[in-house]
Amino acid sequence: MNNFAEIIEVQRFRKVIFYTLSINGGDPLFIQFRDTHNVKNKEKFSHIFSWIKLIGNKYGADTQYFRNEAKTADAGALPPKGVDREPGYVEYNEEAETYENKPNNLRLYCLRANRSVVFLFNGDIKLADKAKDCDNVRGHFKLANKLSELINNAFREKNIRWINDDAEIEVDDDFLLEWE
Repeated sequence: MNNFAEIIEVQRFRKVIFYTLSINGGDPLFIQFRDTHNVKNKEKFSHIFSWIKLIGNKYGADTQYFRNEAKTADAGALPPKGVDREPGYVEYNEEAETYENKPNNLRLYCLRANRSVVFLFNGDIKLADKAKDCDNVRGHFKLANKLSELINNAFREKNIRWINDDAEIEVDDDFLLEWE
């Protein structure tokens, strides 16, 4: 069975436009992520969304703000590495009765196309050192790499085109990414 994906704009910020994909006519990937984790893992999701807003409005999509999750393509993930980076993720330590910076193990897989364009996919809580070893994120990780490869190919083939000095993209209304 062939799969297809439509590119959808999620949000425009001052420095970055975020896009996502709807696969086979389903809910867009980032919307699935948001709707699940804004309830199930609210604090962890809020931390990632703080990074999205900061990257979008202040920093731009520089590589240092994304985890390298490339297996077969340029996939990345949020939040970036570094427990002491601001905005940090904080959890309450009951033993010490204090709040402490902790690693956020919620992963949002994505493709940083350039400094101004990012594609947001889906993700989950990562419970193993490597994505390929984690039942929660393995499928999201593989799909992010596949979609990143397809998007990069679409740029090369001019099905996705850079416009406005590479600050945004243009896609024909009927264009779909397709794969088996």
